[in-house]
Amino acid sequence: MRVDEIGIIAMGSHNERHGSVLPPDTDAKLAAHVALEASKKTGAKFLGVLYTSHELPEIDTGVHQSAEEVVGELRECALRAKRALGIKALVVVNGHGGNDPLREKIVDVGRELGIRIIFNSRLIELEGPHAGTAEASMGAAIGIADESKLGVHCDFHRYPEVGFVGLRRARQTYEWAERNAREVEEGGVRIDRALGERMIQSSVFSVVNDVMNLCEK
Repeated sequence: MRVDEIGIIAMGSHNERHGSVLPPDTDAKLAAHVALEASKKTGAKFLGVLYTSHELPEIDTGVHQSAEEVVGELRECALRAKRALGIKALVVVNGHGGNDPLREKIVDVGRELGIRIIFNSRLIELEGPHAGTAEASMGAAIGIADESKLGVHCDFHRYPEVGFVGLRRARQTYEWAERNAREVEEGGVRIDRALGERMIQSSVFSVVNDVMNLCEK
């Protein structure tokens, strides 16, 4: 497969609270940044970012859409890319944890359309607690974090979504959410640009590797 037959598309929420430091579309911007950088390094086509995102039950951090809406938007974009650009394979760069349960459905879309789809969630593997140190550091690395507001970021009464500390039902429902909340409660949130840059580069490298593997098929 030629590299110009491969597309890279980002997906991540656009309307999700991320404390005082990060914007509501943090996930979309992180995913789009990684997708664009990987496309620049490989020559694969950058196809933009999806508008929709999904969320797990009992997690109330913002506005999300149903699984059917998200998968439907991805199907529409993939089909347009196939018809208009001759795309034969697609790397989906995911920047929002709530999208992870849709992995198999998204891969199935590729089988349906005759397009190989790889779902890359390296950003989520690295992210840790929501709006925590890792995510804030990645935000700083790409220039979307307001470090001047870090002092109030862990005011959990104003920003209960940080680390899910104030999201009682999420903490009761998911063991990982309780673990992440305790991490933020005990350690707070800091910004480490060097850490953020390493995580961004690791994510870009992961997508580049996916593209190179597709080229070998």
